[in-house]
Amino acid sequence: MAELISDADATQAKATDAASKPASVATPSTEPDKNNRKRHLLIFTLLVVGIAAVVAFFYLTQWRYSVSTEDAYVNGNQVQITSQITGTVQAIGVNDTNVVKAGQVLVALDKSDNGLALETAKAQLTTAIRQFKTQSANVQQASTGVTQAQTALNEVASQIEAARVALNAAKADYQRRVALAGMNAVSKEEIQHAADNVAKAQTQLDAAMARQATAKSAVASAQAQRNASIANIGDNNVLNQPAVQAAMTNIENAWLNLTRTQIVAPVDGQIARRSVQLGQKISAGTPLMVIVPLHDLWVDANFKENQLKDIRIGQAVTLTSDLYGKDVVYHGKVEGLSAGTGSAFSALPAQNATGNWIKVTQRVPVRIKLDDKEVSAHPLRVGLSMHAEIDSRDAPNQPQVGTATSSSEPVAVMTAQPDMSGAKQIIQQTIQQSL
Repeated sequence: MAELISDADATQAKATDAASKPASVATPSTEPDKNNRKRHLLIFTLLVVGIAAVVAFFYLTQWRYSVSTEDAYVNGNQVQITSQITGTVQAIGVNDTNVVKAGQVLVALDKSDNGLALETAKAQLTTAIRQFKTQSANVQQASTGVTQAQTALNEVASQIEAARVALNAAKADYQRRVALAGMNAVSKEEIQHAADNVAKAQTQLDAAMARQATAKSAVASAQAQRNASIANIGDNNVLNQPAVQAAMTNIENAWLNLTRTQIVAPVDGQIARRSVQLGQKISAGTPLMVIVPLHDLWVDANFKENQLKDIRIGQAVTLTSDLYGKDVVYHGKVEGLSAGTGSAFSALPAQNATGNWIKVTQRVPVRIKLDDKEVSAHPLRVGLSMHAEIDSRDAPNQPQVGTATSSSEPVAVMTAQPDMSGAKQIIQQTIQQSL
């Protein structure tokens, strides 16, 4: 027991001595900890300074010149497929999501009515040609009548000349006999006979003059008939006849309408929004479906209004899509700037004439043309989200996007055109059969 008390007293004494030492005296074990804290603080400071330097470097050399937006979407032409004639849908060749080529049949209409119209036009051409042949014969007949009337007139002129000669001879004979009568060389009977001859010759001349008037009238009548026939026929070429030309035009129209019963794709692309159904009675202009040419796409990037001052036409643009991520990078060019903000062209434009107006930064669509080869390698769809980034240092001498641009070249062309060779062949065959 005495030993236990002695040990306790000794332990208490040591604790009292340790507590009585000054607090300012550091133990050897605290110095390494303090050095580690200083080292860690230095490393952290250097790391922060290094990161700040890298950030400052990239900001001063690249980021400050970068103009980007996430508000960008793929856009493209939407070719409306409509019927050019009225008809009943007999067959449908495609459906939504189908890829088509230019010239491929999309919808087939009933051909019955247009086939009959073509046959009617052919009959009209045949009738017009036959009428031309009849009119040509009339012209020939009228020309023959003029020739005959002129011949008769010439004969009458010869008869008048002969009658005048006979009259002059009779008058000379009468005067001679009258002179001889004074010398009692001829009898009164001979003088009377000579006078009768003069009267007879005068009667024959008067009759010839009357026939000449009739012959002149016949010539004038024949010439008028010939002129009327020539006026009806006009040019002697059958192809230049108004009735023939009208019939040929009707054949071309009927042929064109017949070919339009086959509604074909005007461009390459993908079918969307098909609404036409079998048996549907459609009229000209009825929307049937839409073709989206996926090879000709662009991006409408909506930049803030305070970003537009650094954007130039022709600047290079790098784009990424949510579809492929950052693994696929598209390269485009700035084409132009929209004429107004998105809110200005909306169905219900913002009305700010109120007392609770709050300024909102507006966005203006900037059109960016994509590389067709890149789009072909990695197809896009209309409406997909894109990230667009522009280096404002590119194309510094180009005009700003606010500058108006124009071009005489068409921005879109339909390759499928009607073939009129079939109509021309039908016209040629009909003319050959009718002549």
